[in-house]
Amino acid sequence: MGREAHPPAGAARTLPGMTDTHSAPHTAPALNTRPTLLAVFAHPDDEAFSVGGTLTHYARLGVNVVLACATRGEAGKITVPGMTVTDLGAQREQELIEACRALEIPAPVFLDYHDSGRYERTRHDDPLAMMNVNPLDVEVKLRALIERVQPQVMVTFDPHGGYGHVDHLQIHRAVSAAFFSAGSLPYGGPKRLYFTAMSVESAAGIARMGQDLDPLVYGVSEETFAVRMDVSAYAENKKAALAAHGTQMGEQSLMGRMTPEERAAMQERLGHENFSIGGTRTPIHQYPLRGLFDGLEGLEHLDQ
Repeated sequence: MGREAHPPAGAARTLPGMTDTHSAPHTAPALNTRPTLLAVFAHPDDEAFSVGGTLTHYARLGVNVVLACATRGEAGKITVPGMTVTDLGAQREQELIEACRALEIPAPVFLDYHDSGRYERTRHDDPLAMMNVNPLDVEVKLRALIERVQPQVMVTFDPHGGYGHVDHLQIHRAVSAAFFSAGSLPYGGPKRLYFTAMSVESAAGIARMGQDLDPLVYGVSEETFAVRMDVSAYAENKKAALAAHGTQMGEQSLMGRMTPEERAAMQERLGHENFSIGGTRTPIHQYPLRGLFDGLEGLEHLDQ
């Protein structure tokens, strides 16, 4: 199968049937033989921190990288003093499109849910806010996407959702369920599911920056890392992707309030991306693995 057709630069992707939660007879897509990685996250900017370098790495190797974003970050906090945005969701959609360009991957797919927000911005009464959505309905959408793009590898949040955001937790649950139920799809389903993972030391660094989390709960032991990606070669891509999320990277953001020492430590952490195994349909012949495709038949060359 040739390269998947993508819309013109600057346009987000919408897949046919993505908003249809009902099963209906259809013709299964032709078998995809191209290596494909599906990354699923909740908000624009989630991708830049924990997987941005990995996405660029595999894109440069010819992998079809598909980034799915559940929401447009409508309830995010504008961190630039004095900035006025009429439609924050539309603004952040464009920011994510720019971030994808910086990461050298196609425009994102949106699942069309709403950001639940946090604190005083929490959208308790929004039926489309991720916190109010049935994860099984999200799973149905994800299965449709999985069947269409036929990834061998999927990546999403760890069981604690990075730092515990309810939308992250919802996506973790839905993606995990979709991975397991997708095994019955005609193409056989994805072969591996990975969770983003951060060390106890990294979690402690985030806690010092102001996130309310216990590093011993949100961080993992070094032995939990199944894949350690050195993405220092893509530092400029990651910096540009982060900068693209302008509404979220202003003076009042966590990064904007960093001390020089904290910023240096963050730059060091951005050079490495770590993953744990969330599920597999293939044997694991060595541990840790050399990369996300290591051990997958016919795709071993991607991680040599």
